[in-house]
Amino acid sequence: MIPIGHFLILSAMLFAVGAAGVIISRNLLIMLMSIELMLNAANLAIIAFSRMNNIVDGHVFVFIVFAVAAAEAAVGLAIIIMIFRNRESINADNFSLLKR
Repeated sequence: MIPIGHFLILSAMLFAVGAAGVIISRNLLIMLMSIELMLNAANLAIIAFSRMNNIVDGHVFVFIVFAVAAAEAAVGLAIIIMIFRNRESINADNFSLLKR
């Protein structure tokens, strides 16, 4: 059996890569993928703790997070497509739609 520490280290590394992607990148698609990576890192940590304690509630919570992540990806992609159609760029620095 793999110790829980290995799962938590992997989860922390995935979360750090996702956070770096959100902070460093200005491309909205890469930012959206980085947010999804951070959600998956959190899911991995939840599953690790759930398996350690033999609790099924963590697995149910992960399914809820997956559903929310899928909805977030669908809405996020729709917004990014509309921004690209209007501004012909998905660089976060090139537009300020929310300032109006």
